Amino acid sequence: MENGAIAQLGERFNGIEEVVGSIPSGSTIHPMTSSSSPASSAKSGPKLTDFKALTFDCYGTLIDWETGMVEALKPLTSKAPRKLTRDEILEAHARHEFSQQAQTPAKLYRDLLATVYRRLAEEWGVAVSWNDCATYGRSIRNWPAFADTAASLHYLKRHYRLAILSNVDNESFAFSSEKLGVDFDAVYTAEDCGSYKPSARNFEYMLAKLKTLGIGKSEILHTAESLFHDHGPANGHGLASCWIHRRHGQEGSGAAMAAAQAPKYDFRFESLAGFVKAHQQSPKT
Repeated sequence: MENGAIAQLGERFNGIEEVVGSIPSGSTIHPMTSSSSPASSAKSGPKLTDFKALTFDCYGTLIDWETGMVEALKPLTSKAPRKLTRDEILEAHARHEFSQQAQTPAKLYRDLLATVYRRLAEEWGVAVSWNDCATYGRSIRNWPAFADTAASLHYLKRHYRLAILSNVDNESFAFSSEKLGVDFDAVYTAEDCGSYKPSARNFEYMLAKLKTLGIGKSEILHTAESLFHDHGPANGHGLASCWIHRRHGQEGSGAAMAAAQAPKYDFRFESLAGFVKAHQQSPKT
């Protein structure tokens, strides 16, 4: 089931293209263009100032879910019969999480994570109680924000309307929201949608609701880390997107499934602070 579902989703993905490169501290913007980009013309691509709203993935983009997961999984991984690497832990988690999301798309994320914990325990040969599993599901509230998240969102709030599109339940997001430091104009969760990204249903729900706020598709820049959960379906819905490549310099895709084919995106930065710096340097319209 997992491989078939991944292949089916992968059919929608296209080749990678960077229009704006990553911006390390102290560097300048170096745009990269290609005639194959749906978002760029022969002369120039889109500018960050072209958009009215940013729609954010939360976990992996704003919240450091990988650090949160690895820490919360220690009671389990410490009992595994062999030492597991960080990437082994995250990749196993991604497999079981995606499989469970496909099997039970309406299950609340905190409850789904409890099932993931049990599947991991079975895979690693560790005996656990359901209370152990449920405790892991509740750990979302403890996952930390990235160091640049709150300050960057505070700046971006002055220039855009901000929305969340996240594979989470409402109660768990309420705890994470306290770490983000801004009031979002809209929050759309998997609990609201009845499904998990990369389902088209989540993006259709978000676009329909943003339309009621006077925000059209062409005014949205979808901003996220996961190529699999976010940029692939953003391509499918004709949305411009910005890759916040938090995992730069690391192998694999971590806690997210790898995209079968790499999707396109319009901007790429290695941090949210890099996005802010580029916005500050962008020509104003």
